[in-house]
Formats: sequence, C-alpha cells, structure tokens
Amino acid sequence: MVYSFLLAAAVISGPVANALSNGLAVTPPMGWNNWNSLGCDVSEDLILSTSQKLVDYGLQDVGYDHVVLDDCWQDVRGEDGYVTPNKQRFPNGMKPISDELHKKRFKYGMYSSAGEMTCARFAGSLDHETKDAENFANWGVDFLKYDNCYHMGRMGTPEISFNRFKVMADALKATGKDIALSLCSWGEDYVHTWGMSIAHSWRMSGDIYDSFTRPDDLCGCDVNNPADPFCIAPGTHCSVLFILNKVAPYSDRSIPGGWNDLDMLEVGQGGMTDEEYKAHFALWAALKSPLMLGNDLREMSAQTLSIINNPAIIALSQDPHGRSAQRVMRNVNVPKDEYGIGETHVWSGKLENGDQVVILLNAAGKDIDIKAPLSEIFVSEGPGGSSKEAKSDWEIWDLWADRMSDADAQSILDAKDLKTKTGIFKKLRWYNSAEKSYAAGLAQGDERLFGKKIGNVKASGALSVKVPRHAAKVYRLRRPGGAAKVHTEL
Repeated sequence: MVYSFLLAAAVISGPVANALSNGLAVTPPMGWNNWNSLGCDVSEDLILSTSQKLVDYGLQDVGYDHVVLDDCWQDVRGEDGYVTPNKQRFPNGMKPISDELHKKRFKYGMYSSAGEMTCARFAGSLDHETKDAENFANWGVDFLKYDNCYHMGRMGTPEISFNRFKVMADALKATGKDIALSLCSWGEDYVHTWGMSIAHSWRMSGDIYDSFTRPDDLCGCDVNNPADPFCIAPGTHCSVLFILNKVAPYSDRSIPGGWNDLDMLEVGQGGMTDEEYKAHFALWAALKSPLMLGNDLREMSAQTLSIINNPAIIALSQDPHGRSAQRVMRNVNVPKDEYGIGETHVWSGKLENGDQVVILLNAAGKDIDIKAPLSEIFVSEGPGGSSKEAKSDWEIWDLWADRMSDADAQSILDAKDLKTKTGIFKKLRWYNSAEKSYAAGLAQGDERLFGKKIGNVKASGALSVKVPRHAAKVYRLRRPGGAAKVHTEL
C-alpha cells in the first residue's frame, strides 16, 4: 500500500515544477487578512477602515500592501451560476471596495475554496471556477486565497490535488487579469513539489493558532514527527514550533514567484509573549512565508506595532535573493517547557548582498546557551567547515537592536491627524519602502536595514549566545568592512 502511494506521487502529470514567471509575488506578499482575529465578522466598513489603519500606522510604507477579505463575504450562487456578495455586509458590492483600495495603492485580496463549500460553509468554487474567476477579475481582485475544504474527495495523490487546483489557476489566467493565487492546501499531497507550477504560494501545514509550542489534538499530525509525509489530518491549532518543524525538510522549495506559506501571523493576538511574537515574526520573514497580519489593527498595542514594523526584519523577507533560511542544527536534549516540549534550532540562510541571516531559536523550558559554529552556519556551502565562508571572519549585526520604542509606537497609535503621524516618522527617520525599495536599500547599505553591530566571530569560530526561554536571537553576519552606510536623508 505504501509502495503504491509513493508510485502515485511519482507519476504526477503536468508542467515541470518551476515557479511561475509572470511577474507576480517576486517577493513574499505582505498585507492583512481578517480571519485570525475576526473570522466571519466582515463588512465593507471593516475592509476600508482597516486599510486606512495600514496607512495611518505606517505599515503600508514598510511593505504591507495587500488587504485580503477572507471567508463569509458570499450570499448564494444564483441560477446564472455566479455567486453574489452578502448585501447587508457589502451593500455596494465588491468593485467599489476594490476601486477604493486601488486608489490607496493597495492590492485587493479575496477568498474561495476548491470545494463545494468554503470552510465557513458558503458556496465554494469547485466545478464553478470559470464563473468565479470572471467575478474576481470583474471586481478588480489582485490576490486569491484558495482554500481546501469540502473537496468532494478529490485528493489523495499529488496528481488529483494538482489537477483540482489547476482548474482555478487556468480560469484566473483566462480572464487576462493578473491575479496572484495562494493555495491554502494544508500541505496535502506533497504540495511543496508542485504548488509552484500553478500558484504563487502554498500552505504547507494545518492552520496556525496563537501558541508557541502547545500541542493540540486538532493539529492532527504526530507532534513528535510533524514532517511525517503520510499525515492525513493537517487540522487546525498548529503551534509556531510545529509549523517550523514541518517545513524544515523542504524550506528550500521557496523561490521568487513561489513561496512556502506558513500561514498568517498571530502577532498581537494575545496568546504569546513579546519574545515569542518576535521569534514568530522573524522566522516567518527569514523562511520567506507571506507576511499576512492577522490581528485586529483597531486594537493594536505599541509592542505589536514595534514588532511588525521592523524594517531590518522585513528586509529578510523582501531580500532579492529569494531563498529561505534552512535549519542547520536541532537539539531536543534540553529542558522541557510546561507542555513537555523542549528543543533549540539554528536557522541559516544566504542573502543577496553576501550577508548571512542566522537565527538561534530557544523553544525549551529555560534559558539556553546556544553555540553555532561557522562550519554549521555555512554547511550549505560545504560540510565539515570546508567552505570559504566558514574560514572567514564575520561581523555580527543584531536585527532587533533598533526596534521602535514603545513610547514612539504609542505616539503613532495616538496621533490624531496625518500631519502629526508624518512628523513622527520623519523624526524617527523610519524606513519607507514606497520611497526606496528593500532591494535598493540593501544594495545601498541603508543602515536602517541592518540593525546594529554587536561583535565579531573569527574564522572557523562560533556564535555562542544565551537565548532566553521561548525566544530567538536574530543576526546578520556581514563581512568585515561591509558596514551599513549612515543614512542622512530627512
């Protein structure tokens, strides 16, 4: 039986698995989605008022340029085969929302499912892909989150799932409008091997929830072996650590135009500590997951704002090299936390300008001294310390060192008018990716994207850092003399 399943996986038909080359999602998409915090409590007012919050709080200017309406926008599918929006929640329909978002320089995202129903049990798109794609194009949609609920049994091998999702990919293409496709396929049927052929991102696990390490039966795979390829119940309530462990064996599948999607961000929801949220955000950025805020921006704390607006961390996500960090070390022989979980990781990845991102993650029950030799940090360039990178000196730059202060973040949240907010950002000299792209800022050595130099590591040496419980240290290794340039613009 196992042999026949693997054989089916090997004979998938369709195009070679290369990322789409249509100019969409060349870096991981960034934006906001309502589902994690608000679920079905959606409306025209919510979408438009939240888009204004993204502007007011400077989040659009650091890259959050998608506003995505999730499930529950639908009414019924009419006799003509088209789904209509809920008239009470969206009295003016979808096109005026799209027009307003485009005026504000946002991309408009919507939701459906490759099933007979969506996950909230509204009309799904299965066998109605052409008409739904026409709707989305006519409404000015730029991004489609495409879920996996109620698929009428059309899964079980890569070929079956590929063909089901490809129908919508083809229908979107046939409209003639550029619409990025985000598959929410839960990691089923080896999506990481074929998702990039038809989509711009693909979910690689069950749904995240607001916990750092807590196991939950609703996250159906084996908590001790989350990478199990035969998991048949991806589920929900998957912790940050579970998702990291599941993606680790194939984190390298992300390339420009096609991204492993680790699910939406939980930062600011209230179930994790500040250090846990910092680790969550930084790892999602370094692993090139789309950065979709999931918190209610109308009730955001200063601490939350100062995590999600850190340009030095976002620059990892938007780095032009477009390759994910990989886990190079894992240690499970450490003290356990209150959930019986305990492990440490070292994640490492090459960046466009020759820098290296290194993240030391402590998911154990107490503070841990983590040692990461250059031979392991650069193992992808050559094992056993054989690479020239491992034999070089490096500067250590801390990417959280210039995090916005709580006082400054609160002043932005409290400001009553655009002039006041603009003045605060100008005084802080905060990075604005609308004025200078991350690619340009990195190439120019803009200091705001590099954090602060805190030390050095000698050739063939090691990083050795005490990392607090349930936290991560996030560094750029830079070659000596490659320090960031002083930014003097006002």
